[in-house]
Amino acid sequence: MSRSTTSFTSKQEGLFLFDKQGAILFANEKAQNMTGSLASITGVEDIFLDFNWKDMESCEKDVLLDKYISPLEGDAFPVLVVVYEKHDMYLVTITNIQERAKLAPDFYEPLKELLDIKYALDESSIVAVTDQRGRIQYVNRKFCEISKYEAEELIGEDHRILNSGYHSRTFFKHLWKTIGTGRVWRGEICNKAKDGDFYWVETTIVPFLKENGKPYQYLAIRNEVTAKKRVEQELKEMTTRILNVQEEEKRRLSRELHDGIGQDLYSLLIGLQRLQQERETPLLGEMEEGVSEIIQKVRDMSWELRPSTLDELGLIPAIRSFLNRYREAYGIHSTLESTLRTRLDTEVETAIYRIIQESMTNVRKYADVDHVDVEVEENLDYIFVAVRDEGAGFDKQKAEKGVGTFSMQERARSAGGELTIYSKPEEGTMVTVTFPKTP
Repeated sequence: MSRSTTSFTSKQEGLFLFDKQGAILFANEKAQNMTGSLASITGVEDIFLDFNWKDMESCEKDVLLDKYISPLEGDAFPVLVVVYEKHDMYLVTITNIQERAKLAPDFYEPLKELLDIKYALDESSIVAVTDQRGRIQYVNRKFCEISKYEAEELIGEDHRILNSGYHSRTFFKHLWKTIGTGRVWRGEICNKAKDGDFYWVETTIVPFLKENGKPYQYLAIRNEVTAKKRVEQELKEMTTRILNVQEEEKRRLSRELHDGIGQDLYSLLIGLQRLQQERETPLLGEMEEGVSEIIQKVRDMSWELRPSTLDELGLIPAIRSFLNRYREAYGIHSTLESTLRTRLDTEVETAIYRIIQESMTNVRKYADVDHVDVEVEENLDYIFVAVRDEGAGFDKQKAEKGVGTFSMQERARSAGGELTIYSKPEEGTMVTVTFPKTP
């Protein structure tokens, strides 16, 4: 008998060893006293009530179960069962808690409740426990099923074994900063299984804290959301296609207004001016003035649809031109600060321009201010855009239901960005959007 087996048999628990087929390899004296002669026991079904070999195979590693033993003589009594899966066998310990349950119900009932909670959690979620350094100490069956790793391959490793490369270093730095300070982290993570497949999990990481407030262990509870992410991606792609089609149509209409109708009207204006020179009449003067106004309106419509500056000169000149026009039209002054020195992807430039355009429209309608700060900053990893005012502000929850806010969010999302709105009544508003830089 090995040292490990001897150490178990010296305890007060009953001990069984089963092979993978369910045959009993060993039972210590305590186990035999609890259950009866081994000669009358053919398998797990002869030991526990409402428990069979399929239950044994589905048990998680080192799991506690609340069961009843059916001895050869006498009534069934409650036991705590611990199942350890060790290579090619199951090691099962059983502890009689009948007297403990009678004498200490305050102990037994909470323990039973914990066992029930653990069972429900293991059946419904992907569960892992790590130490303070992130090394995996426990994974349940669902974790192994989705990751396609055996538990033995995961224990002692950290979660980098599942790293898909999808998330940035900043993402994981924020995660660790959150849980390292004792706070719960929630979010969605893309992992890579052993066979190379990618899967998404909605994750909650709960730190377990020492008396000094420092984490000593982390419990991660996950639920797979791969299908949901796939639908979200399809919706994102569809939205992007719609926005691109709309933008292309605006570009076409803008060009037709400027180069087509605009030029025709300009030719008409020149003709009227010549007639006015030959035969000056009040009617021709009124017609000339009316055509000039129509030409200006057509130019404004063309510019609103799609400024040619954006395509020809780039984002910053287009924003500067837009802000100047806004000042002339509505008396709203602005300060533009920018460190952007390069052209961005057309989709990103369009998204930024439209978000600033919509933000300025909201300022004009609701903020009741005459000055706005606009910022476009280029960093190593991302592009940051902000539009700030010190105006009336608004209830953010109500604004999120508006078409303008939804439009900005979809613009940002379709181009790979993240938009955030900060606002409170009487405290002003700040709209920010961040786009990761592409290599």
